Amino acid sequence: MAAAVAAPAPSRKTETYTDTKRRDDVRGANIAAARGVADAVRTSLGPRGMDKMICSGDQEVIITNDGATIVSRMALIQPAARMLAELSRSQDAAAGDGTTTVVVLAGSLLRRAQSLLAVGAHPTAAADALHRLSTRAVEILHAMAIPIELSDRESLVKSASTALNSKVVSQYSTLLSPLAVDAALSVVDPAHPDLLDLRDIRIVKKLGGTVDDTELVRGLIFDKKASHAAGGPTRMENARIAVIQFQISPPKTDIEQSVIVSDYAQMDRILREERNYILGMVKKIKAAGCNVLLIQKSILRDAVTELSLHYLAKARILVVKDVERDEIEFITKTLNCLPIANIEHFRTDKLGYADLVEEVSVGEGKVVKITGIRDMGRTATVLVRGSNQLVIDEAERSLHDALCVIRCLVNKRFLIAGGGAPEIEMSMQLAAWAKELQGMESYCIKEFAEALEVIPYTLAENAGLNPISIVTELRNRHARGEKNAGINVRKGQITNILEENVVQPLLVSTSAITLACECVRMILKIDDIVTVR
Repeated sequence: MAAAVAAPAPSRKTETYTDTKRRDDVRGANIAAARGVADAVRTSLGPRGMDKMICSGDQEVIITNDGATIVSRMALIQPAARMLAELSRSQDAAAGDGTTTVVVLAGSLLRRAQSLLAVGAHPTAAADALHRLSTRAVEILHAMAIPIELSDRESLVKSASTALNSKVVSQYSTLLSPLAVDAALSVVDPAHPDLLDLRDIRIVKKLGGTVDDTELVRGLIFDKKASHAAGGPTRMENARIAVIQFQISPPKTDIEQSVIVSDYAQMDRILREERNYILGMVKKIKAAGCNVLLIQKSILRDAVTELSLHYLAKARILVVKDVERDEIEFITKTLNCLPIANIEHFRTDKLGYADLVEEVSVGEGKVVKITGIRDMGRTATVLVRGSNQLVIDEAERSLHDALCVIRCLVNKRFLIAGGGAPEIEMSMQLAAWAKELQGMESYCIKEFAEALEVIPYTLAENAGLNPISIVTELRNRHARGEKNAGINVRKGQITNILEENVVQPLLVSTSAITLACECVRMILKIDDIVTVR
């Protein structure tokens, strides 16, 4: 009987030892990999940041200091490092600017998290503290923000120039900033004043000239020549424009078949039928009063043949062929016309009207320009010029960033000072708030608050200033209540950054801090990597 009753387990006064070395190693490896990515882009932060030359395997070279472009082009294998690349992409989608800032911030937060874990803080405690910190930081930023109106063009231009000042094409910011503002404001619909769709702004790149020759076109530009076959027209006033999606060429069988012709009479008849078929189409097009034809690129058969181009030229119709399928929506929206999918539906009410369609020489090549469009849709076209392909590509990326900044301001109409001022202000207010809290949370928030100083520190470092004395002086100024004191990189000292016109949208800063905190929390909570076949 006594044997049946199990003996009670011997009670242990001490806790069992669990081996956490593997978890610590995985976490350490993740943090080290992510910090490696952050350190790689850190030198390209700010107006005095360095540029990176990215060389891919197929001899393609990109020169840029746009964080999202650099990180997305890196061949990253470690999963945590890839998370930082996705973080940069998220910032690009949410705000368009601040892609380097968000990666550098995440790297700095991870560094502090590593030192917290080293002194025995639990990863969950650190992650929860980080969540509270990001909520509080956004409130501090909102308190600093200055409301603006879209009618205040000067403020919009200032914020666009701030975004462009850190780019390779910064010397052209006086030209590109007003251009970006005008392009963005011309596509904002009064019915939906807080929406700006960047797909309504088309950027056409053309080699030749300098970035100074970049222009905003109130109309349409095609990066191709008008058809010169059979001496067709290359200039048309009072244009009536049709966008067609069918082919002006002899029909083909749907499946691969061969037709055997046994004598010349039949051959002549086939050619005559082809001629009549094409002539019939051209007559219908001419009868509708159309004199400019935009023909979509065709996959199955030739959209136009030499014969059809000959007849169209005889009918004095200007032809632009090989229009890409994905451009059709933009073209029809701009011209305020409808795409025509079949010759039977070719009617006058589907045409668009413009004062002038002409072929103009731009640099080495030619483009077709449509101006004076009647009832033009809310779209804009920017013709970007440059002396070489690298400059043009970088000008396009910079212009995209400037347009994104204006989109941020359309969505959330607040401006905030730049030059490291918001980061130092957040750091000081969060450190003061940490003193009111208790226990581990207070300690974690104090550490993470100091991590935000990496932005002004890096700005000063990249500008060749003494980072420690600059950041100390910056703290001193903010402690005296100068909220908008920031690093003036041009003068190499600390000034009121609002007076220097260094401003950025509130959305860029709030999005950077929330996304960086979210990414760091996720990395902290990973304690093991499981590989599956």
